[in-house]
Amino acid sequence: MPEHDILIGIDAGTSVIKAVAFDLQGRQLASASVPNNYTSTAEGSATQSLEQTWRDCAAALRDLGNRIENLAARTAALSVTAQGDGTWLVGNDGPVCDAWLWLDARAAPTVQRLAARASDRARFEATGTGLNTCQQGSQMAHMDAHMPELLDRTEVALHCKDWIYLNLTGIRATDPSEASFTFGNFRNRQYDDTVIEALGLTHRRHLLPQIVDGSQITHPLTAQAASRTGLRAGTPVSLGYVDMVMTALGAGVYGGAGDVACSTVGSTGVHLRAVPANGVHLNDQGTGYVICLPIPGIVTQVQTNMAATLNLDWVLGIAADIMSDMGKPVGHRDLVDHIEDWLKASQPGQIIYHPYISEAGERGPFVNADARAGFVGLALHHRFPDLLRAVTEGLGMAMRDCYAAMGPLPSELRLTGGAARSPGLRGILSASLDAPVRVSDRDEAGAAGAAMMAAVAIGVYPDMEACIKEWVTPLLGQAEAPDPGLTAAYQRLFPAFSASRQALPPAWDALAAARAKQIRAGN
Repeated sequence: MPEHDILIGIDAGTSVIKAVAFDLQGRQLASASVPNNYTSTAEGSATQSLEQTWRDCAAALRDLGNRIENLAARTAALSVTAQGDGTWLVGNDGPVCDAWLWLDARAAPTVQRLAARASDRARFEATGTGLNTCQQGSQMAHMDAHMPELLDRTEVALHCKDWIYLNLTGIRATDPSEASFTFGNFRNRQYDDTVIEALGLTHRRHLLPQIVDGSQITHPLTAQAASRTGLRAGTPVSLGYVDMVMTALGAGVYGGAGDVACSTVGSTGVHLRAVPANGVHLNDQGTGYVICLPIPGIVTQVQTNMAATLNLDWVLGIAADIMSDMGKPVGHRDLVDHIEDWLKASQPGQIIYHPYISEAGERGPFVNADARAGFVGLALHHRFPDLLRAVTEGLGMAMRDCYAAMGPLPSELRLTGGAARSPGLRGILSASLDAPVRVSDRDEAGAAGAAMMAAVAIGVYPDMEACIKEWVTPLLGQAEAPDPGLTAAYQRLFPAFSASRQALPPAWDALAAARAKQIRAGN
């Protein structure tokens, strides 16, 4: 058995931390995972322990070692990606506080204040990214205004993958993707003083770490990290880009003819298209992200729905609660197995559903922390299958809303995420965009994208294009053409979806005010 024939990709997501082993040609060999834990409150906070995150990551790597014989000796390199945005503060003696996750909504008033400034358009023109409560820049600005003692005790502000990289290598760094969409310029992949000034953080600039491109530079695994993970000290470690683009890279966002797009439909919805940096379409609303790919001159335009399959979890949860109350409890898996039948038992395009079920509101293609989900068009004859279909179609309409904000609709959609396994949902998403759908056979696209960076960094491939040809393209399934009848139905439905979405903000504002009064009253 040859030495150094394995690459490891770490993907530290919001729900689970995974360590995945691949051979040098991209075949997945084994994986190990540890559930992730975070704490949320009704006041909008969502926080996660830094120490526990590192312990869980190390545990996943040790477990992977139990699954693959002689893993430590065979590992050529490892790379790490993780959940994006958020704020992971580190001081002289370690973590300053629990991390603020991308789910944390406490910075909402600061986002409103900063977005109202004339300087915000210049910030958007540089980053290509609209302000929202998820981002480190917004969260640090909020901390600076309301809890400056946290930043006073901080030596470096990191993201989740950066924190893991620090524990693996001892190096305080971030990558070009998160650096440029938060504090920099996607054209040169460096920090931008205009952006930092627009966020009111010029006096905190020293907290920003060095930028390291993990497709070109690696750092060795420290002896301490080796003892925690079971790997060999000195193993090259690559700092991956943010999980959104790592997943898209592994699933096929780049490569092939036509205007290809890639959507990850999981708990959240992430919609990306790869374009040259000089071909970015910046919308007038100042929303979305521009995130660099580990390919020179290529970036992804991104719009993200705060919640995607979380909406399906919610509507299925309603059914489960009713059945449980009637003395007939069912599991989530049992209900998921009925989705296809419920879709067949309902008519398309009858009800509008806005899928803004997250407590943090929405961030794509508009930003509104008070946005909430709702049905429009219910009638007496509608039953549960109709509601289930409307929720599913709402995901398709929200996807179309996001891609429309980035320019013309794509000519092909590549799907990843748990929802891609559903034929009914794939058909709805395909018809919503009037574009054929292809599904990647890659199980762990995020970890694969990270491992691809390590493969290029240590010279297994000369560049990312060569790696994509072997790791990605062969795993893309056949194109599934959209159903003409569904396409016509959704062409008629989308204008109503869009018009009602644009009319709802005053109602969301009123509901938010009512909730705030209720909280103040102690009810």
